[in-house]
Amino acid sequence: MKKVNVALVRLLQFVVFVLFTFMVIAYFGAMVLLPLDAIALLIKLMSAVGLHGFIGALLAIPAVGYLCLMVYKTPGLCAMVVDVGVDLVKTGKLRIDAFNQIVNDLKN
Repeated sequence: MKKVNVALVRLLQFVVFVLFTFMVIAYFGAMVLLPLDAIALLIKLMSAVGLHGFIGALLAIPAVGYLCLMVYKTPGLCAMVVDVGVDLVKTGKLRIDAFNQIVNDLKN
C-alpha cells in the first residue's frame, strides 16, 4: 500500500510541477507578447481610420516603443514585474519540495 501512496504523491507532485511551469511560461510569455499585441491593435486601428497597414506600422512601432520606454523608466516597475515572476517560480519550487517531505514520511 505504501507504493501506491508514494506513486499517488509523485503523480500529484508532477501535476503541480506542470501547473506551475505553465503559469511561469504564460506569465513571461504575456510580458513578451503585450507590446506585440499593442502594435497589431494600433495597426488595425489606423487601417480602420484609413491609413494603409504599412504606414500604420511605421507609426505604431515607435508609439509602442515609446510606451515601453516609459514603462522601463518608471522606477521599480520593471523590477516588480520580474520579481512577481521569480516569486511564482520560488512558490512552485517550495510546493514541489513539500511533496518530497510527504514521500519521506510515507516511506518511514
